[in-house]
Amino acid sequence: MAEITCGFLMPHDPLIPSMPDAPPKAKRDACLGAYRTVTDRIRAEKVDSVVVIGDDHYTINGPYCIPQAMIGIGDIEGPCEKWLGIQHEKIIGNEALARHIMDYGRENGVDWAASKSLKLDHSVMVPYHYAIRPVDNIRTIPVYINSGMEPVISSRRAYEIGQSIGQAIAAWDGAQRVAVYGTGGISHWPGMAEMGRVNEVWDRMIMEMIVRGDVGSLIALRDEDILRDGGNGGLEIKNFICAMGVMGACRGEVIAYEAVPEWVAGCGYMELTAA
Repeated sequence: MAEITCGFLMPHDPLIPSMPDAPPKAKRDACLGAYRTVTDRIRAEKVDSVVVIGDDHYTINGPYCIPQAMIGIGDIEGPCEKWLGIQHEKIIGNEALARHIMDYGRENGVDWAASKSLKLDHSVMVPYHYAIRPVDNIRTIPVYINSGMEPVISSRRAYEIGQSIGQAIAAWDGAQRVAVYGTGGISHWPGMAEMGRVNEVWDRMIMEMIVRGDVGSLIALRDEDILRDGGNGGLEIKNFICAMGVMGACRGEVIAYEAVPEWVAGCGYMELTAA
């Protein structure tokens, strides 16, 4: 039987690898150290596969078509952004489990879009580079939900998709130890006039809700309020919500938080544990 052994929330900020020396050393070290903490945990948990939840930024699909939920079920490579500062490589996926997640979802109300040949963007590649790649023989299952580009997925739907992923993993008859990463955020305004602003008060409010396991309050946040207080990038908390859906009843433990205007984001790292 497969089991979900652990879950983590972390930024996928592309400036972390592309402009690594931009922030003060203490902030940089805290963020990179948090990725190492995640890596140590999945190594200790003997994780076989990681489901990484990211969102498209018009880098994989364009404005002509953005799926609300897409899963990679075939060949995986990346990054597609040459400027990211991460070496392009083939990535080991888990096609059998990914297809099972897709098939289970389709039987239970999730209209998955599927990619048989996927070039990953920074939203999966940054977590992969820092928190999967250092551990040998771990497989990656990329999931993209549309939390980045209007019209964005609803927070309730993000949670339901996460629940479907978690249920599918629990129903898998293979022996797999699975982790889930919810990636993005927290507050940032990419491409906007306020780019570079970080709302630390809002970030810590979001993290406190996760510490309490209060996913209901996260889901209840209106998109217009998230946009006002957390920016267009703050909508990526829907990726966190999706990961919490995968985990089921859970609470968060803070690994690290840094407000990093040099990386134009509030960078929060948390572990999700069973409530």
